[in-house]
Amino acid sequence: MTTLIDAQANLRTLRDVLRYAVSRFNEAQLSFGHGQPDAFDEAAFIVMRTLKLPLERLEFFADAYLTHAEIHELLQLIDRRIKKRLPAAYLLNEAWLRGYKFYVDERALIPRSFIGELLDEGLDPWIPDRNAVNDVLDMCTGSGCLAIMAADLFPKAKVDAADASADALQVARRNIADYQLEQRVTPVKSDLFGALGNKRYDLIVCNPPYVTEAAMSALPPEYQHEPKLALAGGADGMNLVKTLVRQARGHLKRGGLLIVEVGDGRAAAEKAFNDLPLTWLTTSAGDDMVFLARQEELP
Repeated sequence: MTTLIDAQANLRTLRDVLRYAVSRFNEAQLSFGHGQPDAFDEAAFIVMRTLKLPLERLEFFADAYLTHAEIHELLQLIDRRIKKRLPAAYLLNEAWLRGYKFYVDERALIPRSFIGELLDEGLDPWIPDRNAVNDVLDMCTGSGCLAIMAADLFPKAKVDAADASADALQVARRNIADYQLEQRVTPVKSDLFGALGNKRYDLIVCNPPYVTEAAMSALPPEYQHEPKLALAGGADGMNLVKTLVRQARGHLKRGGLLIVEVGDGRAAAEKAFNDLPLTWLTTSAGDDMVFLARQEELP
């Protein structure tokens, strides 16, 4: 086993540190999935972002010599990633989703959502006129990532970013401020629609807790650093989703859209809503992750 002292004495370049990190991550059999799919991408993210370098220029900087202080800092982060099983996003307080940078810590779920893909692609053809969208709700907003992306996509919209967690909303407020969207994106502490009154929206998006009880018990340590409230969806993963769908019609304008992510829960969703004509949207992971329902189709 290579000690940190040995590594400090023998590593010189960015490429050296990257290779060392990948080897240690694979050796420790870490789990990934919070933005980076494997040991190499996780190591590259930690090394490049700690050094404040753009990820896409890794090859350009690969043979650059690092200072002793830089190597020491990187080795400490690599060691902490392994010993604490802490995802890179929490190590660096930084996560990226579809080109958007977000602050994140353990008060909020690390940004990752197939709805982010759909917003990035403009929600075509479901919303043909972006300027006609005036009111958007991001339910279970967490870090505020989808609310911020929605505000960017719909230039005339006011966006409510709702969450039951006051801690998560503190993270969302920071990201909203970072994007200077305080006049358009409003954090709201609300248990589903409880604090939203009778307000109606053109679009409601929701990346809810949908991990089943069985899957929760088998989650790798990395995921156990995230708020359980943002993950646990009950026996079939549909606890919150069922309530959301029951209540959503009364909070959508005529012709409004509800878009909900359910991970690998398509079968459970179709069983729960077998009387609804759900439309399954295409994402990079297939057609089973996100459904759409129109206001007039909801119960």
